[in-house]
Amino acid sequence: MLTSVLISVIVGAIFLLIAILYKENSTLKIALGVVGVVLLFYGGFGYGSMRPMAVIETFDTGNKLEVEYPVTEVQVISPVDGDAVGCRILTMGVHPEAHEKDIWVLLRPSDGRYYPQSDYTNTSYKENGKWQVVTRFGGDKGESFDLFVYETEVSASQFFSETISSWKAANDYEGLTFEELPSGANEIDRIKVTLEGNCRGVH
Repeated sequence: MLTSVLISVIVGAIFLLIAILYKENSTLKIALGVVGVVLLFYGGFGYGSMRPMAVIETFDTGNKLEVEYPVTEVQVISPVDGDAVGCRILTMGVHPEAHEKDIWVLLRPSDGRYYPQSDYTNTSYKENGKWQVVTRFGGDKGESFDLFVYETEVSASQFFSETISSWKAANDYEGLTFEELPSGANEIDRIKVTLEGNCRGVH
């Protein structure tokens, strides 16, 4: 199917180019132009149906702390301790410029288990002394969550990434006990937030 789509695009482009450059028979020129445009539209539509655009995930942002510079430690700046949050938020923070370890956000809801959070890069995105990660909550309105920030060695990052991958494959997000957390992960900050709405079954 992909081959036929590419052929349609190529032939359509050739017909359109010939129509533009052809200087004599105006009827033939128009016919080639029309066929070229039709083939290009067909090829573009066919490719789009096989390679649909990814669904863009939406998220909220919470309140934000003022940052005191120079930054001397990794910390959460949004949401803030005590915030009521939506089902998907962008957790943001800062880190010292020389910080090289990975940063992970873990949630601990009322079941007492730990849920590492990730976006498509798995670890939190870091740039210019700032970090962020999309954080997804599941639970009932008013439920409290501890939001932890961990810095990790390579082996601990790999453990969290592989854990998330296995959960996704099984479609079963069972959480980790404290004892299951890897030794190369060290807690460096935590806050407590509550859900402002019902997020059970949203994800």
